[in-house]
Amino acid sequence: MNVWCLVPAGGAGRRMGVAEPKQFLDLGGRPVLVWTLESLAGWGRWAGLVVAAPADRVERVRGLVQGAGLGGLVSVVPGGAERRDSVRNGLEAVTARGGGPDDLVFVHDGVRPFPPVDRFDELVAAARPDGALLAVPCQDTLKRAEHGAVAATVDRSGLWRAQTPQVFPLGLLERAMEEAGRSGAAVTDEASAVEALGRRPRIVPGDGRNLKVTVPEDLEAARSLAGLARGWAVGHGFDVHRLVAGRPLVLGGVEVPHDRGLLGHSDADVLAHAVCDACLGAAGLGDLGRHFPDTDPRWAGASSLDLLRRVASLVRGRGWEVVRVDATLVAQRPKVAPYVAGMERNLSAALGLGPGGVTVKATTTEGLGFEGREEGLSAHAVALAVTPSPLSGAARPAGG
Repeated sequence: MNVWCLVPAGGAGRRMGVAEPKQFLDLGGRPVLVWTLESLAGWGRWAGLVVAAPADRVERVRGLVQGAGLGGLVSVVPGGAERRDSVRNGLEAVTARGGGPDDLVFVHDGVRPFPPVDRFDELVAAARPDGALLAVPCQDTLKRAEHGAVAATVDRSGLWRAQTPQVFPLGLLERAMEEAGRSGAAVTDEASAVEALGRRPRIVPGDGRNLKVTVPEDLEAARSLAGLARGWAVGHGFDVHRLVAGRPLVLGGVEVPHDRGLLGHSDADVLAHAVCDACLGAAGLGDLGRHFPDTDPRWAGASSLDLLRRVASLVRGRGWEVVRVDATLVAQRPKVAPYVAGMERNLSAALGLGPGGVTVKATTTEGLGFEGREEGLSAHAVALAVTPSPLSGAARPAGG
């Protein structure tokens, strides 16, 4: 089973009251849509993402995708006049890329720049057979109005405000959108189209940060959220892998000559893994295993530098920039001094940092412990992250 993501971003944004569609408005130096895509891309399980863009801005969106370094993951197709048309176009693109009826498709608004990626696994688990969606319970008192006056107070118990992502089996969502097209029903979210088939999507509790930018006040709120934790944060990472015969020894993306290599689901780059965990920790995003589990065959033999690039995108999507990493490799053998400069270059580049953004030190344990007995290697890393100003634009490090 593959998991896809469809991002409807074809709207004109008339309620925003500006000529520029809201998905292209500036948020901390980047368009809202780019924030959304970078946040989504940080979840490591996608078979691919499809953006349904305004028909007259497809090339512009493709340029934004390339500029964000997401060209290999994200494809762009023209959207339609209505949301249901954009979703149908996107589903056709998913099918053209190899999506099958039993695959899962996330649908996420292009103007929700802070999706709670840590809820995505729960959405996947809840998505069969009828789909699932994020939603938050209504907390304000609700009134029904007639002719500008209160007609009644509505009982809010059991009422939820729907968010995205919403996720469904591809075949089910295709049937729902086809039926909506035939009936001409207004589709404000995909769950309503699925409900019209008599199905009952499950609710997964959402996140208050998962804001949809619709009116000018929302953009101001998004700018505040982007700098909510303005300042700096530190994350610590630690990893360990066993040395075994028959595996290459990859450290910081450099293959180091040795008689054994590290055992692991990916390339087992213990140094890169420690850096990943430090960066995730600084942004409050958990650990590497949460985002790239060793039970997922997608990451078998994966390059840990690629995982680090995805981690950097995930961290940026939460409003943080990693600006400095210091790492220590613990190994009795081999001697890695000739390879440290290459490790630093690789790790810095994966994080979008200039020279010196990542420093690597190496030490032995004087024969003590599992490292000293040459049973395995370990690594520690500390990452410093800062939040960019939401008003003046993100101050990106050299190479970012």
